[in-house]
Amino acid sequence: MLPGMAARPACRLSGLPRAGGRRRFWGWLNAVFNKVDYERIRAVGPDRAASEWLLRCGALVRYQGYQKWQQDYNGLPTGPLGKYRIEAIDATDSCIMYRGFDYLDGLEHVTEIKLQKCIYIQDECLQRLSETKNLQKSLLQLKIISCGNVTDKGIIALHKLANLEYLYLSDLPGIRKKETTVHMLQQALPNLELELDLE
Repeated sequence: MLPGMAARPACRLSGLPRAGGRRRFWGWLNAVFNKVDYERIRAVGPDRAASEWLLRCGALVRYQGYQKWQQDYNGLPTGPLGKYRIEAIDATDSCIMYRGFDYLDGLEHVTEIKLQKCIYIQDECLQRLSETKNLQKSLLQLKIISCGNVTDKGIIALHKLANLEYLYLSDLPGIRKKETTVHMLQQALPNLELELDLE
């Protein structure tokens, strides 16, 4: 980890010139932040390791039994293994990407996920999310907002989230066949409350 970078993920840094070399550097650094450390998962447990990944990438987490969102990487709570279980993830403006999604596999208590303005979230990420066994059981609410790389294919892939109760979709220009996509999703998940704010 680069000194001082933990609290400021590369994708949130602003005010820098948009030169191609800098853009490639930040893309590389974001990829480093998303690299999965399987030894770390074994050492500290899936919730702690996933918390570190999410906060390193600029996302927020909320733990089961707590109201406060955890946003400070350096202020992550310590305690016995398994004490802090992730219940909600807010990935607004974060740089989470597909290569980091293995961190989600061990999470058993996540009921809410918000993906907003996530430049690296694409259809493959939503398919991976939908295929994560623990999330198929626990995830109840999902919001996908202003993620420009998400298309109809990614939304339809969410049909495997069998217990999903609420899905909010907003500002997703990649969705071109709204009626067909909504119909397919509602057929697969008849109890789903679907809220749309799409053009």
